[in-house]
Amino acid sequence: MSALLEVRRLAKQFGGLSAVEDVSFAVETGEIVGLIGPNGAGKTTLFEMASGFQRPTRGEIWFDGTRIDRLSTPAICARGLARTFQIVRPFGDMTVLDNVIVGAFMRAPSPKMARAHAATILAQVHLAGRCDQVARTLTLADRKRLEMAKALATGPKLVLLDEVMAGLTRVETDEIMEIVRALPRAGVTILMVEHNMHAVMGLSDRVIVIHHGRKIGEGSPAQIAENPAVVAAYLGGRDDADA
Repeated sequence: MSALLEVRRLAKQFGGLSAVEDVSFAVETGEIVGLIGPNGAGKTTLFEMASGFQRPTRGEIWFDGTRIDRLSTPAICARGLARTFQIVRPFGDMTVLDNVIVGAFMRAPSPKMARAHAATILAQVHLAGRCDQVARTLTLADRKRLEMAKALATGPKLVLLDEVMAGLTRVETDEIMEIVRALPRAGVTILMVEHNMHAVMGLSDRVIVIHHGRKIGEGSPAQIAENPAVVAAYLGGRDDADA
């Protein structure tokens, strides 16, 4: 395996507030990596910087051998890094298929090819039967799948998944876990922010933990579950495995 994403001593300050401080980690090609931490730990800020929505105060972000922390969001996406958003906002009055076609135009040279690619992606996230449904009428679980489909349609090498299982039932979570687990076999590496410990521990090859903007742990799910600093800062004795 080779490093696909490298975060090097990354920091982000908002005025006098340090949201991220001296964070370094790498994501290898073909991995599923979980990024966890309490609310306000800096996880979303890391995603914002990696995807070009925020620029770091200090540090570097490298993707597929190229430094990207000064590139625009469209340029980063064109290089193969896409993301989802915790609050899903589909194009509500468009069909499910048309929502995904928008992303497919990142790679497809014609409307016909974009449509065909979008249909393939919808099948991949188990939404093939919803192609003609208006997006605003979808259930929360299906809107989460659509959010993933929109990102996958851009042809990414790496997808940043931002709490795609938040608010779902255990059955719905397991269904999305099945989709995520298959993505590396399709050539898509995953870095995911997730509070659902059932999903994190069941999917991740490695888990990275941040607290107050700093990395406090990294390792296999079993190692993280037994890390005293992580338990004190995040797990805190709650039975998050059934969250």
